[in-house]
Amino acid sequence: MGKDLKYLLGLSFIDAVGAATAGRLLSAFHSPQAIFDAGLTELAAAGEISVSKARRIKEFDSWDKVDAEIERAANNNIRIITPFDGEYPESLSHIDGAPTLLYLKGGLIAEDRFALAMVGSRNMSEYGRKAASDLSYELALSGITIVSGMARGIDTASHKGALKAQGRSIAVLGCGLDKCYPPENQKLMSDLSESGCVISEFPLGTPPLRENFPRRNRLISGLSLGVLVVEATTRSGSLITARFALEQGREIFAVPGNITSSNSDGTNSLIKRGAKPVQTAQDVLEEMSSQIKGLLRSVKATRHSAERLEINEEEKAICNVLGSGSKHIDNISRELRIPAARLSGLLLGLEMKGMIRQTAGNNFSIL
Repeated sequence: MGKDLKYLLGLSFIDAVGAATAGRLLSAFHSPQAIFDAGLTELAAAGEISVSKARRIKEFDSWDKVDAEIERAANNNIRIITPFDGEYPESLSHIDGAPTLLYLKGGLIAEDRFALAMVGSRNMSEYGRKAASDLSYELALSGITIVSGMARGIDTASHKGALKAQGRSIAVLGCGLDKCYPPENQKLMSDLSESGCVISEFPLGTPPLRENFPRRNRLISGLSLGVLVVEATTRSGSLITARFALEQGREIFAVPGNITSSNSDGTNSLIKRGAKPVQTAQDVLEEMSSQIKGLLRSVKATRHSAERLEINEEEKAICNVLGSGSKHIDNISRELRIPAARLSGLLLGLEMKGMIRQTAGNNFSIL
């Protein structure tokens, strides 16, 4: 593991080698050290790169810079992981140009695979702030990890909503982790690293340059099952994240907004083009129900129990039907005349509230 990190850091310090090239080289040689041990012609052919670029790899000798980066990370309580580490997110390994290095403050856990990205305008309205805060709070209560970019506006509101629910949240930065951008989010960054994770693929010392943020955005969507755009103009960078999500096969959601507000032009346009409109957290949970079945939590009576045990008329009807014993989802659908797609979301909500449970063969019963 130590050698893998050393050689991958060396590769990252060669300007001519980006994530895509590094990925091709790793696929060809299977070992970071083998890349540096390969011959010039072999390197060029395997990495589909020019001989001059291959020569840059062969001539790399700044290993003192690599050692200094490792030491600097340790001194700043930052860990550096590679695709060879178990903590490396599986979801990222399948995207184009997957990063060969991730700098972490905090830690990633298995449940972070149940993640939703929430992004939007830096110059948010009060409507956008409340929507982001409330939705992230409810989603985090349900166990969803909230991923965002820690930027001003919607990003910050989304992270704070998740933290308020004592849930998980991940921030992906467009600069080195030894810098905080924006600077006023220093406490937020600290809170996220304690109860979630702050991530960057950029070396320490990297400033928050404009060109870094599209690269950052592909990781935000890559870490997530879907992307929820809360509020955005037609020129918002959050639409770049939505485009990456589409390319990566992720779900795309958008919060509808006032048709007279330019802040909602981007989100309203996404909905017209097929994004799932979101008014409540349940809208997201229903759409992602097949992907988050392993997430369900028990409700603790001491924590938000009254709020989370509120059920609507359809949910009451389901509980009444199940009162007579375990039933298959198809039988519930026929008895209550609720379409299967809608019923699936309602059942998921009741499971999350700790009122019913699913057993083998799509059968459900009261807890």
